[in-house]
Amino acid sequence: MSAPSSATAAKPGASVTRSSQVNRGPKSEIVIRPANPTFEEGLAYAKFLDQAADGFIRFMLGAKFADVIADTFATPSHDFSFENVLVAERDAVIVGTAAGYTAQQHFECSDEVLRKARGFSSLRMSLVQLVSGSLWRFLNAIENGDFYLQSIAVASECRGEGIGSMLIDAMEERATSTDATRFVLDVATKNEGARRLYKRRGMTVAARWPRRIPIRRYRVLRMARPLR
Repeated sequence: MSAPSSATAAKPGASVTRSSQVNRGPKSEIVIRPANPTFEEGLAYAKFLDQAADGFIRFMLGAKFADVIADTFATPSHDFSFENVLVAERDAVIVGTAAGYTAQQHFECSDEVLRKARGFSSLRMSLVQLVSGSLWRFLNAIENGDFYLQSIAVASECRGEGIGSMLIDAMEERATSTDATRFVLDVATKNEGARRLYKRRGMTVAARWPRRIPIRRYRVLRMARPLR
């Protein structure tokens, strides 16, 4: 997760350009823009999504997870659609992504698009849902009025440049353009850097999983802050 940045937010549907400096080298421009509905950008999003989820997407969809998501990326009105994604780009290379949607958008989406993707295994996904039942329900329990930050990830070689904060700024700006009243996300308790970043941005713990019996590797916090 990137360190905080002073970059201002992008307006919904627009791109924003900022400069970053790494190791006192030459400054390079970072562009935050909406994703394009292409297979290539779908592949990039899928890999960053899995990075943000600590490998859970690969676990859920299998070795061909990136192709499965990329195959559905250009289709509107589902959780993995390009419509929900912002990309961070430098020199025409995607170095990070963020994705988010309102509770209403999530309620109206269907897994049917994903199930029709090439390489998708309905049996595998059903087994994962069965095994991780309570966690699955926790992650999908998005309350009315919430804007859910599904994922945010930055390439390892670009961390520390403030790109993560730029993506969050732009996603929060997108959230405020909706009827949402709360900005929420899930973060693993072991990801202390991300938790510190979110806390500095005014987010607090609203819920946790599991609530009773702690599982060392898989402990998740839902953090939130009001938008209005």
